[in-house]
Amino acid sequence: MGAFKAYDIRGVFGVDVDENLAYKVGYFLPKLLKTDKIVVGRDMRLSSDKMFAGLSKGIMDAGADVISIGRASTPMVYFSTVHFPCGGSVQITASHNPAKYNGLKISAKDAIPVGGETGLQDLEKMCNEEEIVVAEKKGSLSEVDAKTPYLAFLKKYLPDFSNLKLAFDCSNGMSSILVKDLFGDNHIFLNDYLDGSFPAHEPNPLDPTTCKQLQETVLKNGCDLGIIYDGDADRVMFVDEKGTYIQADYAMALMGDKMITMPGEKVAVCDIRTSKSTTDYLTKLGFDVKVWKVGHVNAKAMLRKTNAIFGGELAGHYYFHEFHNCDSGMFSTMMMLSVLSDGKRAGKTFSGMMSEIVKYVSSGEINYKINDKDGVMENLKNAFGPDADSVLDFDGYRIEYKTWWFNIRKSNTEPYLRLVAEAATQEELDEKLAALNTYIHD
Repeated sequence: MGAFKAYDIRGVFGVDVDENLAYKVGYFLPKLLKTDKIVVGRDMRLSSDKMFAGLSKGIMDAGADVISIGRASTPMVYFSTVHFPCGGSVQITASHNPAKYNGLKISAKDAIPVGGETGLQDLEKMCNEEEIVVAEKKGSLSEVDAKTPYLAFLKKYLPDFSNLKLAFDCSNGMSSILVKDLFGDNHIFLNDYLDGSFPAHEPNPLDPTTCKQLQETVLKNGCDLGIIYDGDADRVMFVDEKGTYIQADYAMALMGDKMITMPGEKVAVCDIRTSKSTTDYLTKLGFDVKVWKVGHVNAKAMLRKTNAIFGGELAGHYYFHEFHNCDSGMFSTMMMLSVLSDGKRAGKTFSGMMSEIVKYVSSGEINYKINDKDGVMENLKNAFGPDADSVLDFDGYRIEYKTWWFNIRKSNTEPYLRLVAEAATQEELDEKLAALNTYIHD
């Protein structure tokens, strides 16, 4: 598949991506987006400055202008795409991947994401086949301050959370430039300086092992919750006061207590892997829950289509109508703090509130390296589909029974077949996983 993925352009720097590819992308991007002004931000990765040099030169050689916002989180780039007069944006980042990776996240006007089927395939073809002819009148590069207006926007939604004791893990990523300005500096901060080599741990909070330092800190200091961001700060995960790692879809359910009061249609969008505990809870709150495909390109499109208040994914992305239908680790944190501070005033703890939501036992996401992914998926559908209460077939298969369900799907970003299953009891889950596993092999 190369560097052009389903949701972005990404790979190992110097192998899959480099400044030369960035230059080509930059050159053809104004044509793809039909614009002469593009916002560009970049993260703190060791190769990001080289990627920026190539990308910005390409944009200017095409005759378009670069609006550089410097070091930025990905949500800051989304915000800037709407805030500044431009026809699109690029964030230079590899998100949660290890240090050797880098990439490009592209958005069109109004921060609408550009994915494989909405432009990236066309862009790849341009880069491979079309000739580069430097414009007679090159574009210009201007540097603007995006952090100030971004923080001003976020602070409009900042709740009173003065009764909470917090620990933040910035993962040496882009959240480091925002957390203290937004939430204050009177909390416990871990890895809160920019370092693209990620000395403490990989910037992937979806991997529970990266949260160990935060969990220990929460327990040692008696915090009400811990908060951990990925490298580009578009994702966030949470740890409760007992040091327990909170599954992202469970966190989405809890955010629903706040989100039901926000503007927009009473619709919540979640991905096909989402826990029945979450969908049941959100439905009880009054949401019309739309289950849809995995991936930010798909989630944002469904939020726009349904005018949904918010959405969430198992990977720790949360999307908000109030934030241009985009994901933001900072906005998500504010919504969670609002719910937890209200809960504490009512005598509730994070873990206590979670116990009111979680009614099913989950396997978590299990990855299998399988060659014949389509064959395995069809075998599972044929074996379990006929007697099921419902079968969803738009991102792999989600097959539901009265007391248990599973989703089997191909990863869009990695060479895996992914399984998530839930049941009413651990005994039933173990039994169903054993039955499913008899079909998951080449």
